[in-house]
Amino acid sequence: MEGTIVKGIGGFYYVKTDVGSVHECRARGIFRKDGVTPCVGDRVKMTLREEDGEEKGVVDEILPRRNAFIRPPVTNVDCFVIVTAAAKPEPNLLVLDQFLVMAEEQRTEVVLCLNKTDLAKKDKLAELKEIYEKLYPVYLVSGRSGDGVEELKTALYGRQAALAGPSGVGKSTLLNRILGGTRMETGEISRKTSRGKHTTRHAELFPVEGGGMLFDTPGFTSFDVLEAEEEELAYLFPEMEPYAGQCRYDNCRHLKEPDCAVRQALAEGKIHPSRYASYEEFIRMIRSKKKW
Repeated sequence: MEGTIVKGIGGFYYVKTDVGSVHECRARGIFRKDGVTPCVGDRVKMTLREEDGEEKGVVDEILPRRNAFIRPPVTNVDCFVIVTAAAKPEPNLLVLDQFLVMAEEQRTEVVLCLNKTDLAKKDKLAELKEIYEKLYPVYLVSGRSGDGVEELKTALYGRQAALAGPSGVGKSTLLNRILGGTRMETGEISRKTSRGKHTTRHAELFPVEGGGMLFDTPGFTSFDVLEAEEEELAYLFPEMEPYAGQCRYDNCRHLKEPDCAVRQALAEGKIHPSRYASYEEFIRMIRSKKKW
């Protein structure tokens, strides 16, 4: 019997089968011996046994993973919904681009969600859309009022999706809206810092009405873009990728080299200056890390 682990607590794994039933399971000892831990999101093979008049489930095999993450410990993320606040706090485009690069590096689908649109000025929303709408699907939502949430849910159909973004952008409230109930206690927001206190204690995978699954996790709140190598970085910017092989030099880093196709595209307005500024900063960060 096959299914998906939707929750794991205290050595017990809850497997939802393809027919919709959920079974509490233990994992075979071989996993511990091999240093493998089943995770929420894993596709597994399981068997059910009768012991002392009770049904006991055992996870026998973990099927190949599409991807895997340590913090939080989840696997098989098909799509990242990168969330940023359109206001309160003001969006930090460098941090936003860092999350987008992370998602590109993991070869997942990417959806950009601009939350708290009810608090933002129209010109700020227009500015953000101008930068990103040609690169990714952009959804304007308000987790507080529910505006735009139904449209966002259409992006989750048929996928195991996870919300990612910095603290304080409203991921908890948005997740509650998407799932149609209070699956996550919304943390108190500090008036001084406008940063959320995340209260989720374990990862869990919930069904989304209409199809799809959504991870409720302790949070994809920070990622290390420096895991990317500088020679691959331009390929993680969708707008730069078409030009990356057209420069005079094969090892062009698109900084000060002559006859650089990426910088020419920047001059022609085909690459937004803020995105290029993020690229430059990430190169600096990668090189700084190498020194250590």
